[in-house]
Amino acid sequence: MKLTQPLKHLLLALTLLSSGAVLADRTILNVSYDPTRELYQDFNKEFIKYWKDKTGEDVNVQQSHGGAGKQTRAVIDGLEADVVTLALSYDIDQIAERARVLPKDWQSRLPNNSLPYTSTIVFLVRHGNPKAVKNWDDLAKEGVSVITPNPKTSGGARYNYLAAWAFGEKAYGSKNAAKEFVKKIFKNVPVLDSGARGSTTTFIQRGIGDVLITWENEAFLALKEYGAGEFEIVVPPVSIKAETPVTVVDKIVKKNGTQDLAEAYLQYLYTPVGQKLVAKHFYRPSQPEHADPEDLKRFPKLELFTVNERFGGWAQVQKEHFNDGGYFDQIYAP
Repeated sequence: MKLTQPLKHLLLALTLLSSGAVLADRTILNVSYDPTRELYQDFNKEFIKYWKDKTGEDVNVQQSHGGAGKQTRAVIDGLEADVVTLALSYDIDQIAERARVLPKDWQSRLPNNSLPYTSTIVFLVRHGNPKAVKNWDDLAKEGVSVITPNPKTSGGARYNYLAAWAFGEKAYGSKNAAKEFVKKIFKNVPVLDSGARGSTTTFIQRGIGDVLITWENEAFLALKEYGAGEFEIVVPPVSIKAETPVTVVDKIVKKNGTQDLAEAYLQYLYTPVGQKLVAKHFYRPSQPEHADPEDLKRFPKLELFTVNERFGGWAQVQKEHFNDGGYFDQIYAP
């Protein structure tokens, strides 16, 4: 049976009531990538309180998480996101180009190129670092089992792959050498999960692998939840700056009557409250002056490069590396 829009709203209201939630006047959906669950659970509570205090309106924020590539395709295929908070700008560019639900200049609409926070890529190893993993070249050694998600479906995996490729190209002098280097790493990968959180589960709960290539925030979360006695973070000397942008989905918010709410939601990420929460959840805030200094002390200093600086931008990267028949398909044989 096809549900009418009023019936959908009634079912949503009944669901909220049965869960004990306050019946919201409006609801927005934040479609995000894998490791942001805990950040937005905290952030949504603060924003809902802020909005109530400011306007008197009760609102609800729903979250959707998964591999960034899969989330992007879901929005292109019709998932009605009011806002997207994804792992890389290319994914939002694809939504703009293919679904035509937001303008192509979306990244100019919020401060810092629509980047309220960033991250980087580090290694998580088991206690004592038994395989002595210190840098990217250690991942290519025989006998080192490496866990990383699938670059076809995960934004974090694309950052992992590109950080390794950049190391290989600089260390060994050519694209062909970089390709062979990354191929050796992926020979050491026993399973490709679809997203970063799935790879964390494989490494931590299933006990597979010697080293997990992962988001910095995901590694810190693992230490917080499981303790430093189980795992250690290894920070390579050079890594990639993971630029994780956000935007309103214009066509959807106009349809839903949520434009003011969605815009305020993303702007709240840049406030002192939002920036403090960002750092609390192990992301690097765009305005560190608003973060707790103790939270900032956790972030190691390392040399970071961007996708634009090293690879000429995401469009070029996607074409060369991740489209069908690109370098990744040439490298990886399941």
